[in-house]
Amino acid sequence: MAEEQFLPVLEHNPGLRRIFPVRTKKWRKAPFSAETRSDLMALRKGLRERSYDLVFDIQGNLKSGLIAWLCGSRERVGFSWQVLQEKVNALFTTRRIPFRDSDQNVTDRYLRVVSVPFNRDYQGMELAGAVYSAPEDEAAAERYRAELPEGLVVLFQVGTTWSTKLWYPEGWSELARRIVAQYPGATILINWGSPDEKAFGEQIAREVGAAVRLLPWLRIRELIPVLRRVDLVIGGDTGPLYLAAAVGTPTVSFYRATSAATYAPKGRQHRAVQAAMECTGCYRTSCDRDGECRSSISVDALFAAITDLERIRK
Repeated sequence: MAEEQFLPVLEHNPGLRRIFPVRTKKWRKAPFSAETRSDLMALRKGLRERSYDLVFDIQGNLKSGLIAWLCGSRERVGFSWQVLQEKVNALFTTRRIPFRDSDQNVTDRYLRVVSVPFNRDYQGMELAGAVYSAPEDEAAAERYRAELPEGLVVLFQVGTTWSTKLWYPEGWSELARRIVAQYPGATILINWGSPDEKAFGEQIAREVGAAVRLLPWLRIRELIPVLRRVDLVIGGDTGPLYLAAAVGTPTVSFYRATSAATYAPKGRQHRAVQAAMECTGCYRTSCDRDGECRSSISVDALFAAITDLERIRK
């Protein structure tokens, strides 16, 4: 089950027999409309036709709980009550998995939920995954990569949804200059998803020079194979960074209003920097100290993480 806009992450995976798309944002705007009722009835019918033995709810909120309940399965496995952000979710699961102290990262918690019912401990497993893309999207990304210089290719993910997750503009430009100076022939790609982010990327390109290029506007399905072909992705707590980690690309990430311990990609090819503020990890979407918080993440810290990863990669 997945939100409709995220189907490109899943739709070409040969291990999935069927994907049920949902449009919860649209449904909430018109909960009693004929279209919403029709969508929900079709969803319920499709789910119950499958007669699922086991349902995992790894979202842990009201909407995922309701959808799990719609499946009609007698066993619905989810998060323990203590860690649920939306406690009402517990009404819709029949088995709630307790976490261990070591399960701090969201990835750990997802894996704990899906491994316990099989009497397994994910921490002893060799973990791997894959995101598959359509052949035409892979080919387009390959053509784009072939047009770039042979040196290091770094992607900057400068945008995200919360202002309290962003970094300061001067930092991005200075980091780009250091990368270009340290790694001759390096190319820096900037991914953008709005006019403001595009203008920001153009500013970095003007300040740094020809080594910086803006990507064309890309849909998720088009971005995934590009992420697979770069050497490093740098960004905050946002979807493209996690997609990069999912396809096996090294990442350097920074965290301000959210927590690196909870959300940063795990593994030897990933590095994370937490804001040097006493209130970091506040989960606020706006703050009077926003500028101070942004500046507390230093260019030095991010550049040190980059050089450390490059030593390992070589």
